[in-house]
Amino acid sequence: MNLMFLNSMEKTTAEGEVFTAQVSIGESEGSWIVMWNESPDEGLGAAETWYEGSEWSGMMKAFRERVFAKQCEGYTPLLEMQVSEMDGLDGRMAYMQPLHFYSERHAQEELYEALRQWRFKQASQEGKAPFIVATNRLLKMISAFVPQTEEELLQLPGFGKTKAASYSEAILALTAGRERMGSFPLTWVESAVDPAELNAWLLGEKERKLKAEADKQEVKRRLLEAAQRGAKLDEVQEETKIQRRNLLLWLEELDRDGYDLEAFIEAMLEEVEEARIAAAWQAFEQQGDRYLKPILQAVFTSEELSAKDSDRAYEWLRLLRMKYRKANAVRQSAAS
Repeated sequence: MNLMFLNSMEKTTAEGEVFTAQVSIGESEGSWIVMWNESPDEGLGAAETWYEGSEWSGMMKAFRERVFAKQCEGYTPLLEMQVSEMDGLDGRMAYMQPLHFYSERHAQEELYEALRQWRFKQASQEGKAPFIVATNRLLKMISAFVPQTEEELLQLPGFGKTKAASYSEAILALTAGRERMGSFPLTWVESAVDPAELNAWLLGEKERKLKAEADKQEVKRRLLEAAQRGAKLDEVQEETKIQRRNLLLWLEELDRDGYDLEAFIEAMLEEVEEARIAAAWQAFEQQGDRYLKPILQAVFTSEELSAKDSDRAYEWLRLLRMKYRKANAVRQSAAS
């Protein structure tokens, strides 16, 4: 094996004990190997293979992530290495990530909860998912930096002019008069965070996203299996313990990806009155299928729906919209 890179690292404990290790990258017949060897007592120590394979990008990813994890454990390289998760980020992302990290650490919990309650009510009024109104991350930033004007709100990543026009008045009413630790503009934040803690957080965020994506794919697989065996959404929810709204969003993704869900949708719609379905279909024809709230209002009067009934109505409207969109696509294709 050809040794391509070697560096030693040390960690000193609170008791003054020094641990040493070496990290190396080798190449043999087109295959890369990343190794970690610990020598705590100047003897044979623990050895770990962090990567073995032919992909340069995969090798570098494993090397950077694992070396940084060791740095978080207290190991310091004897030769300086740049393995920060901030490396390679463009200017905007390099500016945004410290803001996200700082707000995770310094959010005012009372204000954050008030913002969450506002978002829930606003989303219900608009017939939208709460994250479309505002993500948790945006609410965290608002509760950490406590903007007092619309101009300051617009300096937060994810809060643009459209959100400002719709929500700034309500949000500023919640932040008014509250104390805050810093001021705007937020250029001071980068120097206020510990680089090692920031990078540890970034690494954790990356791992969390990878796990979330893997979990999502697993749920989508189970949804497809449920559709094939004729199971209902209630059964899938009971199995996965996932909110029905999220299950429906993933069903929509599967539908957009071209999976055949027709039988499943038809089975779910059997529980809905034919007159309601006909009225909703006509509303889609007249008003389009982008927003569901106008369709709901065309099918039901405000007196007919409780909060629970409204949630279930939105469920079958989402299913019917999938059916409508597919029928509309076929119709447009035939006409062209």
